[in-house]
Amino acid sequence: MPELLAPRADRSDAGTRRAPGAAADRTETLVFRFAMTAAVLWVLDDAFRHREPGTTAGDHLVSGLVPVALATLLALAYPRLGAGARAIAALTAGPLMIVAGVVDGARHVAVDRLAGDDVTAILAGLAGAVLIGLGAGVLWRSRRLDERPPRRYLRRALVAAVAAVAVVFVVMPVGFAIVANHKARAPVQRIALGRSYVDVVVTTSDGLRLAGWYVPSRNGAAVIAFPGRKGPVRHARMLVRRGYGVLLLDRRGEGASEGDFNARGWGGEPDLRAAVAYLRGRPDVRGDRIGGLGLSVGGELLLQTAAHDRGLRAVVSEGAGLRSAAEQKHVPGAPPEPIRWIAPITMETAAGVVLADRLPPPDLTDLMPRIAPRPALLIRGMRGNPDEALNRAYAEAGGPTVTLWELARAGHTGGISAAPAEYERRVIGFFDRALLKP
Repeated sequence: MPELLAPRADRSDAGTRRAPGAAADRTETLVFRFAMTAAVLWVLDDAFRHREPGTTAGDHLVSGLVPVALATLLALAYPRLGAGARAIAALTAGPLMIVAGVVDGARHVAVDRLAGDDVTAILAGLAGAVLIGLGAGVLWRSRRLDERPPRRYLRRALVAAVAAVAVVFVVMPVGFAIVANHKARAPVQRIALGRSYVDVVVTTSDGLRLAGWYVPSRNGAAVIAFPGRKGPVRHARMLVRRGYGVLLLDRRGEGASEGDFNARGWGGEPDLRAAVAYLRGRPDVRGDRIGGLGLSVGGELLLQTAAHDRGLRAVVSEGAGLRSAAEQKHVPGAPPEPIRWIAPITMETAAGVVLADRLPPPDLTDLMPRIAPRPALLIRGMRGNPDEALNRAYAEAGGPTVTLWELARAGHTGGISAAPAEYERRVIGFFDRALLKP
């Protein structure tokens, strides 16, 4: 009887657990390859078929072909990989595909309607969920039970540590890069700004048409409140009350503007140069009385543009922070070279180069000295994002024409809510001195 039962137990165990490192079977390989096919279809659809208005297929060669090549190579190599490598491949690709499905598909359906590449994005997200299940199954079936408990638990602890590092340094940064380059467009709702405004369309140097609103000036000066026609509305109303002309502009890839979206603002300087050119041609704006008030990435882009375009006579930047790995070295407590490059922002920047089809902008601390002698006011909420500590480095680099105001009770771009009277006094006083005095 024992001899008869033993083989049966062996067969049962073999049916539930495969030998560590065993090659993938046909079903597992097919599942993985079907999931990769879903990812490839979304990438091609997003980059070439349902691309953003005003863009061409040539604008997306890197973001379209590099991910496709990586997915194809991974699909071809998958059956030859060991169990651990297969699990890593599935558990890395799966979450990234879910992120894509949510930000480029499901969210667009939620805020607007089903259109464009939403279908392929959602399918890619569902395929990503399948990959997570596949990867977990591979790990479970390939676990080793023939080791002594201390060795087994030590090995599993090391695997868990490696997985945690991979999540922090690979999955999360690449996931954020996907989010940073894919934003669902929401319809633009008309709002009251305190005075009547006109619809505006400006054209950038790279041929994109950007939509906005302009409230004509009553004091001969105008301010670009940036970015978008939703975020800086309260700031725009404040400026309008004081007689300033105000231009609200959807940046590329947002609202009704053409182009590809980038949350970090990479490639966005032509948008502001076009805005400055528009205001220069307005009969209600006298001379070069043009300023800018930017929130978060809007502040970063206004500072960058002011370093290159003398048409911006004064800039208020609130909530500026980290744009790429270039500025990371200026963050307080950052490790020295070359250790500082071992950071999530390095992977995010590398992934961003691929997904944005462009190189990151220059280090903002290198640009700040070029703004002088024109003034800049930097505003930092002390309860905001940690990378807003960079404002001190930006202020120091800009020299005596740059003023830094730190609000103890304000969060990210929350100065006007935390101290409304003081905010208006400081910001309006800054623009009055810079734009209205001879």
